[in-house]
Amino acid sequence: MAHVRYPGLPDHPQHARARRLFNGCGGVLAFEPRADARALLDRLSLAANAPSLGGVETLITRPVTSSHRGVSTADRARIGLTDRLVRVSVGIEAFEDLRDDFDRALATA
Repeated sequence: MAHVRYPGLPDHPQHARARRLFNGCGGVLAFEPRADARALLDRLSLAANAPSLGGVETLITRPVTSSHRGVSTADRARIGLTDRLVRVSVGIEAFEDLRDDFDRALATA
C-alpha cells in the first residue's frame, strides 16, 4: 500500500479532531495501491465498483473516474488526488471475506 487516508489512524492530520467529534471513524477510507488502481478494482470479487459509496454492500470507486471526473489534472494534483486513489465504503460482509479479497487483489498488484 502506498498511502492510506483514514482519520482513525494516528498519523492522519485530522486524527485528533476526528476522535473529538466522532465515536469511531466509520468504514469509509481512501488509499493508493502501489500499482494500477483500475486493475485492483477488476481483481476484487466482493467490493462492487460504484460511483456512489452509499449502501450496505462494500463499494469501491476511483474518484478520477467518478466524483472528480470533471476536475482538471492540475487541480487534482493540487489537492493530492492521484489516478491511483481509490475510496472504499466497507459494507456488512464478513471481515474475513473482505480481508481475503483485498489481500488477494493487492498481492497481485
